[in-house]
Amino acid sequence: MNDVISGVEGELRSNAVDVESIEWGDDTVELVYLTAFPGFSVNHQEMGRALRTFIDAAEHDEWEPTRVEATVLRHQEDTLGTWYADAEWFRQYLNYDISGEEFSERVIGTLSEDEQ
Repeated sequence: MNDVISGVEGELRSNAVDVESIEWGDDTVELVYLTAFPGFSVNHQEMGRALRTFIDAAEHDEWEPTRVEATVLRHQEDTLGTWYADAEWFRQYLNYDISGEEFSERVIGTLSEDEQ
């Protein structure tokens, strides 16, 4: 039995994103991860590490950009928040049509945090 996790999931894990599950659809990647920062808000640096992993995969032709929908867990069964990044935003960033700052602002604008 091979327990090696490779590809984007392996890269996410190596970038300290604790993947609970990842589902690859035709138009959407659904990522669920356990945060290393279980406070009252989603950690933006952790979001950035996840996004950078997808960007790197696209730059190396290992992933064709699709919408990424992320659910951030404090712990199993306790959602801290959700965020997403549209496929077009990845393409615009990769083609230098938008800056990294604009890409980040768009994603952070989608952030929805659960009330405590």
